[in-house]
Amino acid sequence: MPMSDAPHTVSGMRRIRADHRDDPFLSPSAKDAPEWTRVIGVFDLETTGIDVTSDRIVTAHVGLLDAAGRVISARDWLADPGVDIPEGASAIHGITTARARAEGRRSRDVVAEVVEAVRALLHAGIPVVAYNAPFDFSLLKSEAVRHGLEPIVDPFPVIDPLVVDKAYDRWRRGKRTLQVVAAHYAVRLDGAHEAAADAAAAGRVAQALAERFAPWLPGTAHELHTRQIAWARAQAASLTEYFIQIGRLDPDDRVDGRWPIR
Repeated sequence: MPMSDAPHTVSGMRRIRADHRDDPFLSPSAKDAPEWTRVIGVFDLETTGIDVTSDRIVTAHVGLLDAAGRVISARDWLADPGVDIPEGASAIHGITTARARAEGRRSRDVVAEVVEAVRALLHAGIPVVAYNAPFDFSLLKSEAVRHGLEPIVDPFPVIDPLVVDKAYDRWRRGKRTLQVVAAHYAVRLDGAHEAAADAAAAGRVAQALAERFAPWLPGTAHELHTRQIAWARAQAASLTEYFIQIGRLDPDDRVDGRWPIR
């Protein structure tokens, strides 16, 4: 049965249909968007820091959006990371060490469940959207290894709105944070740096990109995943050249362009 006509069943998430071409909430352009936009997974982590090898998960969100960007299934986690949460990180996502210790679940249990939820989406053939995917997927892999769990080492298919936006609107000036890019594509983002809000906004940005650039996008999530590997590599090479020019990197250093996991 073709994926667009098949009901998707994912562990812990209710049954839905991927074909929304008759949905009255969809704009005409959305109905012409690639099939992968009909049902998408969304994934985001908030953490103790930005080092994907040593920092820990604090909160996580895994969910599903329909073709109109509506949340149709979602799950959230709060973990006790087992280490102090730096004040700088708490200032961003709002979770203090005291709160994580009082309300958070054991880190290993949370990591295991997040890995299972993301893996279930991927195994179902549902593309998973993650903004700046190498951060979230790499940190999740490190956490799984730390806790003796089987990591996701080759997530597929993944959609990274940051990479896609840079590929199709390369010369636009300004920052490419999720907040800025969401505003550019008229996607509402309430509660930035809260995992559920960021995940849903990233998914809707991916759908907005699919509408805006539908004539040029690959027809399937699998093809788009493959294209993003090359785009991310080229973007990292361009950023490396720029950083060397302004003295931010030594000539022998390179920005890591591996995608979607480092």
